[in-house]
Amino acid sequence: MKKLFLFTCLFSVLQLQSQNKQILYDFADLPQTLLLNPAIEPSYKFHVGLPFLSGISSNIGSSNFKLTDIFANDGRSINDKISSIINSISSRDFGTINTQIEIINAGFRLRDNYYINFGFYQEIDAIGYFPRDLLVFFNEGNATNLNRPFSASHIRYKFDYLGVLHAGISKIINDKLSVGGRLKIYSSSINLQSNNNTGTFTTVNGQNSIYRHIFSNVNINLLTSGLIEDNEFVDDAKSIIKNTFFGSNSNVGLGFDFGLNYKISDQLQFSASLLDVGFITYKNNVKNTRIRGDHIFEGVEFEYDANSNLDYWGQIDQAFKDQLPNTEDEVAYTSFRPVKLNAALKYSFGEKRRLLCYNEVYKDYYENAIGAQLFSVSRPLTTQLALTLFYEKELIKNTWAKLTYTVDDFSYTNISFGFSTQVSKFNFYIMADNLLEFSNLSAANSLSFQLGFNLLFN
Repeated sequence: MKKLFLFTCLFSVLQLQSQNKQILYDFADLPQTLLLNPAIEPSYKFHVGLPFLSGISSNIGSSNFKLTDIFANDGRSINDKISSIINSISSRDFGTINTQIEIINAGFRLRDNYYINFGFYQEIDAIGYFPRDLLVFFNEGNATNLNRPFSASHIRYKFDYLGVLHAGISKIINDKLSVGGRLKIYSSSINLQSNNNTGTFTTVNGQNSIYRHIFSNVNINLLTSGLIEDNEFVDDAKSIIKNTFFGSNSNVGLGFDFGLNYKISDQLQFSASLLDVGFITYKNNVKNTRIRGDHIFEGVEFEYDANSNLDYWGQIDQAFKDQLPNTEDEVAYTSFRPVKLNAALKYSFGEKRRLLCYNEVYKDYYENAIGAQLFSVSRPLTTQLALTLFYEKELIKNTWAKLTYTVDDFSYTNISFGFSTQVSKFNFYIMADNLLEFSNLSAANSLSFQLGFNLLFN
């Protein structure tokens, strides 16, 4: 059971990846790029995404180890492999997951210098840091770790399942500058989070017993919303999904996106965006657990008395309840969304071509582009960063390809590829990360793909 628990903890983090969409950012005039920078100026009059199919993304990965580290046929036992993984990780190693499914995505041009777009998507966003001390404790026990404090601060995670209703607008200020903004209304169904915990558990040699167990400065807060209703776990999938669509027990929040796009010259362009500057207030189906206090436990001195029936285990339980009270409450709390920053410098070159745009005039563009993009996202412990170099090319008319190389917390060798094509009004795109690992998926730190279908009208 101990090894099974450890495997479950590790595997739950193994299925996690980042939310950087470096291929999609400012690529091939796709409507989905507006979600990454609301200032991007489309060349079409209006667009409609195919419901539930206009934007789908999925990813899997780990910042420190791979499936082959556990399941490789190398003659070692799985217990030894898990122990090796635990010894190699730190409390700063983490996994994240971000998946999105667009339910609705549409937009239209208002006069020549405004583009309005709106939609609704569902999102899962989560991060979990490896609780290294907790894993070591369950794997090795405390007898072999005397005088070592096991820290509760390593317990740090956050999970959100929500729907996002949004409306954005981009405006052309002049020939060089366009700006944009987006309003978001969040409808959260489930939130689990714990952060800023304190406290240590230390085992030392005892005086009246073999060991003395010391709980010091314990302050652990486990916050949940949407998981428990009337003291029972919510297991109705329809109810959970309904609350992402502003159901009766949903938790509502507000957020904003900002972006700009500036042409330094005819061939050099700078763009940037700030996304999800917002919060969600959780007040429905809230169930919080808090553990606070100090306690020293040195066993129980058993005294035999034929005329007495002492409940020794009851005494132990009561002592822990008195010194480390475990309380529950339904106090509302506010959680801030992970703020994301994109910034890119793009240089276009090669053959100059012309495109018939929304205003019945031709727009000049180049068939090739190279550049660099910086991505960051705020997280409970630190800010995650990613740097991407990219090359973009129009293969034939209305068919684009993009090749990227990304350095981030998951890999230094992430090569990705994106493809977009338009036939008449129909647009299709597909993108994949970490192409070097596709021959052996179990050896990859991270894998992801994106695809979608749109109708574009010039």
